[in-house]
Amino acid sequence: MELIQNTADLSAYLAADEVVDHHHPVVRETAARLARSAADSYAYARSAFEFVRDTIPHSQDSGDLRVTWRASDVLEQRTGICYAKAHALAALLRAEDIPTALCYQKFDEVHGLVAVRFNGAWHRQDPRGNKPGVDAQFSLDGERLAFTPDLQSNELDYPVLYAEPHPAVLGVLKAAPDRPSLWKTLPTAL
Repeated sequence: MELIQNTADLSAYLAADEVVDHHHPVVRETAARLARSAADSYAYARSAFEFVRDTIPHSQDSGDLRVTWRASDVLEQRTGICYAKAHALAALLRAEDIPTALCYQKFDEVHGLVAVRFNGAWHRQDPRGNKPGVDAQFSLDGERLAFTPDLQSNELDYPVLYAEPHPAVLGVLKAAPDRPSLWKTLPTAL
């Protein structure tokens, strides 16, 4: 699948905004801590990915009822669904000048992940969190995502790489008072 930037301006994939708030002290402190033990940007990207995947539980898996959407809140509260975890990983990567896009897959609902740019190419990564049947790994040599769409079941990979969260995703996150309410309003398509 060919991944398509929604803007040709690569600097958009380094920008901070209200969601990917990599200027926030919690994001900066976390990024600095992870960067201290990384030999280079590749090692940092892997470390940031594993940090989000492994230390921030997916709220559906953990039973956490809180809804987070801003990267700093995800890092501070240590909870989030796939979209929120993608926002946190994007912020950590952008904090260290690694271009990062938000991207999506369609299953029963839309699933969120990121793509990182290394060596002139985009590489999708899924920080959702592993559990039985899910084994997402950081990889620049072929995708190791949490889920693979079944095209015969109308599941798909959206090829667009967004510099900012998709409005449908952000809208439901911001409007949900808790995770059970969020689950009833998750987008089923973009």
